[in-house]
Amino acid sequence: MIRRIASLLDPFLMALIATVVLASLLPARGAFVPIVGAAADAGIVLLFFLHGAKLSREAIWEGARNWKLHLAVLAATFVLFPLLGLACGALPFLPAEFAAGLLFLTLLPSTVQSSIAFTAIARGNVAAAVCAASFSNLAGIFVTPALVALLLGGATGGFSWASAQTIVLQLLLPFMAGHLLRPWIGGFVTRNKAWLGKVDRGSILLVVYSAFGAAVVEGLWQRVPPLGLLVLALVCLALLAIVLGATWWLARAMKLPREDAVVLLFCGSKKSLASGVPMAGVLFPAASVGIVLLPVMIFHQLQLIACALIAPRLGRQAES
Repeated sequence: MIRRIASLLDPFLMALIATVVLASLLPARGAFVPIVGAAADAGIVLLFFLHGAKLSREAIWEGARNWKLHLAVLAATFVLFPLLGLACGALPFLPAEFAAGLLFLTLLPSTVQSSIAFTAIARGNVAAAVCAASFSNLAGIFVTPALVALLLGGATGGFSWASAQTIVLQLLLPFMAGHLLRPWIGGFVTRNKAWLGKVDRGSILLVVYSAFGAAVVEGLWQRVPPLGLLVLALVCLALLAIVLGATWWLARAMKLPREDAVVLLFCGSKKSLASGVPMAGVLFPAASVGIVLLPVMIFHQLQLIACALIAPRLGRQAES
C-alpha cells in the first residue's frame, strides 16, 4: 500500500516542495533579490518559447475537425471551472487570499503531457487528446490573462497598460517566436525532448523560488496556518470531484463515443501547473504570488493521484 501511494507521487511536485522549503529557509534578500527576479523573468520567457516550439501546427489543423469535442473541453476549462472558482470565493470560511488563488487556478488552461498519458492508459482517443490539450494551452495564452483581468483585477493591483505590456513581452511574444521558429527548431526540440523537459521544469522551479521567497519575506507562513492548508486541500479535492463528475456526465449527455468521452474527462478536468507558475509571476504582485500558487500546487498533485486511479480502471473496462 505504501509503495502504491509513493508511486502516485509526482517527482516534480516533490522538487517543488523542496524548492518551497528552500525559499522558506533561505529566501533571496538584499542584493540577491533583483538577480533572482531577473533570472525568474528569463525563465518565464524561455518557458513560453519552448511551449510555442512544442506546439504542432499539424495537430491544430487536424484537431479542428473534431470541433464538438474541443468546444466541450474549452467549455469545461474556461466556463465551468471559473464558475466553480467564483462559487469557492463565496465560501465564508475561506480567506480572501485563498479564494483568489482558487479562482486563479480555475482560469488556467489544461495540462498537455499528463492529459495525453492518462487518455492513452484509459484507451481513449490519443490524437484528439493531443489536439484538445494543445488548443487549451493555445487559448490559455490569451484567455487566462483576460479572465484574470476581468475577475481578479483587484488582486492583481488592477490591469494597466504596463500589465498588458508585460504579458505581451514575457508570454505572448516568446510563445509566438517559438511557434514560428518550429519549422527550423522543431526537429531539435523533438530529439532533445528529455533534457529540454528538465530545462522547462528548472525554469518553473526558479520562478517558484523567487515567488515563495518574496512571499516568505512578507510573512507568508504567519498568514497561512496548518489548518488553513488542510481546508484548502479539502476544497481543492471537492472542486476536482465536481469537475470529474461533470465532464463525464457532459460526455454522456453529448453522446460522445467512449474514446472521446475519455478525452473530455481527462483534458477537461485538469489545470496546468507549467502554465500557472509563470503566469502568476507575471500577473500578480511579487508578495502575493506565493500564496496564489498554493492552490495550484495542491490541485496539481490531487489531479494526478485521482487520474492515476481512474485511468487504469477505464482501460480495463475497455479491454473487457
